[in-house]
Amino acid sequence: MQRSKSKITRRKLLAGTAAVGVAGTAALVFCQGAFANTHALGENMLNIPPQDLGRLSNGVRNYDLNIEHGETEFFDGLMTPTKGINGSYLGPLLRMNEGEDIRINVTNSLNETTTLHWHGFNLPASADGGPHQIIEPGNTWSPEFKVLQKASTMWYHSHLMGKTAEQVWAGIAGMIIVDDDQAKNLSLPKTYGVDDIPIALQDRFIRANGAMPYAPSRHDNMMGMTGDIPMANGTLGAYFDATTSLVRLRLLNASNGSIYTIGFSDGRLFKKIGTAGGLLANPVDVQLITMGPGERAEIVVDLSDGQNVTLTHFVRTSQTEVSPEFAFLELRPRPAIKTSDPLSATLATLPVPVVADAKNTRRFVLDMQGMMMGSFIINNAQMDINVINEVIPKDTTEIW
Repeated sequence: MQRSKSKITRRKLLAGTAAVGVAGTAALVFCQGAFANTHALGENMLNIPPQDLGRLSNGVRNYDLNIEHGETEFFDGLMTPTKGINGSYLGPLLRMNEGEDIRINVTNSLNETTTLHWHGFNLPASADGGPHQIIEPGNTWSPEFKVLQKASTMWYHSHLMGKTAEQVWAGIAGMIIVDDDQAKNLSLPKTYGVDDIPIALQDRFIRANGAMPYAPSRHDNMMGMTGDIPMANGTLGAYFDATTSLVRLRLLNASNGSIYTIGFSDGRLFKKIGTAGGLLANPVDVQLITMGPGERAEIVVDLSDGQNVTLTHFVRTSQTEVSPEFAFLELRPRPAIKTSDPLSATLATLPVPVVADAKNTRRFVLDMQGMMMGSFIINNAQMDINVINEVIPKDTTEIW
């Protein structure tokens, strides 16, 4: 059972987010007064997932994950039935290194089938954890693979056929950090839990009795279910006390259907340093980033001005105007923060695909059949778990 570290009521949270939602718009000059109520919501210390470094045995790094039922106290005194991994809601942060051989022992302690999928990893199909690799209740699945990723922020989640959305909604998901030698030598914030923070962004519905049911409408079945309560790592009204002038946030859109436009409450610039594919070639100054479900982004925010600032989802009201919708996390610089080293100007060497090397061109047409409860199709074919539609030779370049 996971309990909140401080008190927050559902009424207070919803009152605050509503106040943010009706704020005026700004044309890249973000309304500051609109966030007074949001700041008052920062009553719960951000939950930072425990970092699981695994254990080395005969040259293989092993992790033990238990998918289980639980109860989580999102609101003070109100218990919500949830699912989690090594806990009541969400899972630990798995830390691994490029080139390592790893084994992940996944035990299903639920009263239903599930899977666990390593989202975005380059690995054999036998270790993928997709819909075809069901873990029955009481069983343990132990995939093994070599980490081929460069430094990046990844994640893992349930991928059960027909139940992925429901099980992720309940909490079966977690984050992964992959390190490599080049990234370890860069000047970047990299102290976990101090200036390098994973943030899973979600929204959920929670009823007055504490229930958080997955109850999609027809529209939700097409577009993904969305909620009205924002969470950061399962924390409502979250705050983080920053002790360094630069803070790196590893953002994951872990929502079911929401597309977030993320920025800071005062419109300050921040550095984007990575995407779902890993580090960028160079840091880029941005004011807003857009993230779809499953997408990751690494950003660095400068807090040397000592001002509290809120990580916020905005909505566009016109081509040039954005309005704050709700806040995920308040960053609070401590009075005597440590001055961070400047960021490295070059982060990664990214090879550019050569069009002339393409051996084949494939065309994919994504469409939908029927209305509301229709089927998603690619090239007029619906997904069939028993059919392999395309075969691509390894280490070849193609145009899709």
